[in-house]
Amino acid sequence: MKVYLLKDIENVGISGEIINVKEGYAANFLFPKKLAIEITKANHDFYAKKAKTIENRKEAISEKSSMLSEKIKSLKFTIKRKMHDGDKLYASISPSEIADLLAAESIKVAKNQIILDKPIKTQGTFEITVKLSNQLQPKLTLKVVPE
Repeated sequence: MKVYLLKDIENVGISGEIINVKEGYAANFLFPKKLAIEITKANHDFYAKKAKTIENRKEAISEKSSMLSEKIKSLKFTIKRKMHDGDKLYASISPSEIADLLAAESIKVAKNQIILDKPIKTQGTFEITVKLSNQLQPKLTLKVVPE
């Protein structure tokens, strides 16, 4: 059964897509929660045109994201912090601080898009992942040095 997705559904598809699903899944989950609309002969052309428009918009957004990704990959930040016992920070560096550093470079990302493998509590050089999308996850370099 073909359906047009009204909202993003993880592991199924994104809004504006026309996908094939099993009838039971559509009838018992997608339709009652108003997540999708059935594609019939009568409305096929309308939703196909709508899906095409959304696809074009997604391509434009993807292009902007890839340019942003290249810009993020080239960034290297240095943070000076007070330390004790030689190399330990008094307070760890948070994702919101890294988001603020990116904002200073005219790159706006939410703090939940900054992925830290482990908390940054010591001096050194760290690779930090910025999740722009599931496919685009550029890494920037952050160097922590004593004040």
